[in-house]
Amino acid sequence: MENGAVEPSESRPRWRFLRDLVIIVVAALLASFLVKAYLVRSFYIPSASMENTLLIGDRVLVNELVPGVVPLQRGDVIVFQDPGGWLGAGQGDDLIKRVIGLPGDTVSCCDAEGRLSVNGHAVDEPYVVLQPGSDRVAQTDFSVAVPKGHLWVMGDNRYDSADSRLHGSVPVSDVVGRAFVTTWPVSRWSVLSRDADDWDRVPDPS
Repeated sequence: MENGAVEPSESRPRWRFLRDLVIIVVAALLASFLVKAYLVRSFYIPSASMENTLLIGDRVLVNELVPGVVPLQRGDVIVFQDPGGWLGAGQGDDLIKRVIGLPGDTVSCCDAEGRLSVNGHAVDEPYVVLQPGSDRVAQTDFSVAVPKGHLWVMGDNRYDSADSRLHGSVPVSDVVGRAFVTTWPVSRWSVLSRDADDWDRVPDPS
């Protein structure tokens, strides 16, 4: 009477073992390729425009499901392709900044306490590098309505960042993804925060 017992491994043809091993290796390589190509990519930080959140030489992982599957949010740190004229020759094609305004938002700066406002709500930004003796998060005043399909982005090192204040808004279609963790060097490992508690208080544009 058969009892469904498994045959000893010695009786299993060796070629089946090799076949299974090849399938496992190929599947692992394919999964790794798909994750790298379509879900997560690593980027190197070449400039000081996002200090002290990101330092020169840091490496970050970027979630490429943003914004195609996961929506963008104010406060997100994003990587985007140069819309044209942001980077000089030999500087690559990608930039990293923080999302300040979504399509339709009104971004202005600065209020009496040196803060910028989005849709009339003043935002506290603890990550911004300030000039010695100043509480202003930007050197000059401005007020801008973010066009449909575009983002207003700024570096955290506001006094050393050529961002939307200089180049204008960024098309959402140019966004590569959202940076979510610093992976290198090991001493810098950290999850990148969007300071949701404050950004989530910003009202939608009227």
